[in-house]
Amino acid sequence: MVQNSIKLSSGYEMPVVGMGVWRAGSSVQNLVVEAVKLGYRHFDCAADYKNEKEVGAGLAEAIRKGMVKREDLFITTKLWNSDHKHVRAACEDSLKNLQLEYLDLYLIHFPVAIRHTGVGKTDSPTGEDGVLDIDVTVSLETVWHHMEELVDAGLVRSIGISNYDIFLTRDCLAYSKIKPAVNQIETHPYFQRGDLVKFCRKHGIAVTAHTPLGGGSANTEWFNSVSAIDDPVLKEIGAKYGKSPAQVALRWGLQRNTIVIPKSSKVERLKENLNIFDFELEGEDMQDIRQLEKKARTNNPKNFWGIDLYA
Repeated sequence: MVQNSIKLSSGYEMPVVGMGVWRAGSSVQNLVVEAVKLGYRHFDCAADYKNEKEVGAGLAEAIRKGMVKREDLFITTKLWNSDHKHVRAACEDSLKNLQLEYLDLYLIHFPVAIRHTGVGKTDSPTGEDGVLDIDVTVSLETVWHHMEELVDAGLVRSIGISNYDIFLTRDCLAYSKIKPAVNQIETHPYFQRGDLVKFCRKHGIAVTAHTPLGGGSANTEWFNSVSAIDDPVLKEIGAKYGKSPAQVALRWGLQRNTIVIPKSSKVERLKENLNIFDFELEGEDMQDIRQLEKKARTNNPKNFWGIDLYA
């Protein structure tokens, strides 16, 4: 049976279902409070989402009202690409915005450094050619060692990576003194990435699935993608268990030993996304979903960066 949390290589427990806050809207402070009421204890943030202050206000309100204790929460945020030479300053800025003394997990958001535009600015500057202004003077190894210093300083409990492929993950394992506890990647029924998931698990790296529903309307709008939860196979399986296609997709994610962090700005949907521990997909259902693989990445910022970093 799927457990509510997983023990990371760092020794800390991480809830396997969290609330993502990317594009969560102006009401995110209230949403965080409502999510805590529903039972969410894991919140996935990033400096680039530009709502850390609002999330922090929601967390502080929930703690102040006695709804939850800080030690019961698991808060993740991420180092933006333009701050690769300013790791500690960026981390401290996020801590200030989130009103926290420490982070449970700090991730390198993307494995690419870009021109610095000011700590916390999280810009993605482009050159005259319209292509992302990539900084080639700092290595990922250097950045990782600065991440490790955050653990030593007590600012961060666990550190990890995000959007790393097998090659970059292997490199990180080779040069790390503290190995990455988590690799956060896009993975869902239409983009399963089974080999990367297996590689990470083999080497003791937990996998967090961002975009676990295939993006929904947010990614359709930005990236012209198709959401997996509209697939008739998921709808048919959902009818079998009395669950929605989204709940089926999330349960599939849990049963393949990934952590899922779906986002919604609707309280009822938040409740639904958390209600996935009372059923188990049978082997034939898992196999049917495995057949849905389309290698369809939905979250690709090439539209804004002028270059496909996954090419």
